[in-house]
Amino acid sequence: MENNMTYVEKTSKELFNYCPPLTKEPDFEEFWADTISIAESVPLDAKLEVYDYPSPYVKVYSISYNGFDKTRIHGWYLVPTFIKKEKYPCIIHYHGFGGNAGRPSDFMQWIMMGVAVLSVDCREQSGKTGNSAEYSSGYASNVVCKGILDKKEYYFRAVYMDCLKAIDFACAQQEVDEERIIIEGGSQGGALGMAVCALDHRPYLALVDVPSNSNLEQRVQGAHGAFSSVTQYLKLYPEHTDQVLRTLSYFDTMNMAEKIKCKVLASVGLKDEVCPAKHYFATYNRINSHKEIRLYPFNGHEGGHATHNEIKLRFLSENI
Repeated sequence: MENNMTYVEKTSKELFNYCPPLTKEPDFEEFWADTISIAESVPLDAKLEVYDYPSPYVKVYSISYNGFDKTRIHGWYLVPTFIKKEKYPCIIHYHGFGGNAGRPSDFMQWIMMGVAVLSVDCREQSGKTGNSAEYSSGYASNVVCKGILDKKEYYFRAVYMDCLKAIDFACAQQEVDEERIIIEGGSQGGALGMAVCALDHRPYLALVDVPSNSNLEQRVQGAHGAFSSVTQYLKLYPEHTDQVLRTLSYFDTMNMAEKIKCKVLASVGLKDEVCPAKHYFATYNRINSHKEIRLYPFNGHEGGHATHNEIKLRFLSENI
C-alpha cells in the first residue's frame, strides 16, 4: 500500500496524526472572554486619509484606529474602482514577524480580484505603530518575550486584540461586505489569522501560510524563530520556566483551533526550521471546519512562493 503513496504522502503522513496534549489552563475561556470585552470597550476612533496613489483603478487610504489599549494602529485600506459594487469582500492582511503593513502596491493582486484590502501593523515592530502597553518585567531579544510572566501583560494579548479590532474597522466601512471577511497572512500573520478566526465569528475565509504560535512549548524548546527570545530568557531565568510556559499556553493556537468556524486554506514548508510544519499541525489537526493544506516538501520558511500564491487566488475566486 505504501508503495502506491506519493512522496508527499509518505513524508507527511505522521503529521496528520500529530495531536500533542492541549495545554489549556482552567480559566482559558474566561481569560479570552474578559480580554475581548476590554477590547470592545475601547472606542475604535477610526481615521482615514486619502493617499495619492498613481493609479485610477484603486482608491487608497492611510488609516489608523485604536487598538487594545488605545495604541494607534496604522495601516492601509484599499478599494477597487475599476469595477462598481455596492459591497466588496475584504481581505485583512496580517504581516510576518518584524514586518509592517507594507505598501499599497503589495496588495494589487487582491485588488485585481475585485476585493478590498485592509493591511495593519503589529505594534512595536517595523511599522509606524508604537506601543502604549506597560510591562512589569524585562525581556530578552525581541517583543515576543515582553510581559512573559503575566498573561494579562503578554505582548500577544494586545496584538491579538489589535487584529480583532481590524475586523471592526473593515466592517465599519460602508463598501465592505461584512459576510465576506477574508483573513490572510504568513508566519506571524498566519498565527494571527488562526487566533482571530478562533476568537471572532466574522471571518468567512482564512488564507494562512507557514503559521507561527502553534505548539509553543516545542517552539521554545527548539529555539525556533522569534520564540528563541523566550528560550534565551529561560536560560537567564530558569526558575520562571513553568510560569512562562503557562503564559504562552493562552496564546497557543492549538488551544484555540476547535473554535474556528470559517473555511481555511493553509500551507507549510517541510524544511521550515523557523515555524516547523509539525508544530502547525498541532493546530491544523484540531480545526473542525472545512480545511485544506498544501505541503511543500523541499521548501523552508519561504513556503510555496508563486506556486502557492496562485493556489490562494484560485481558492479565493472559487469562494467569493
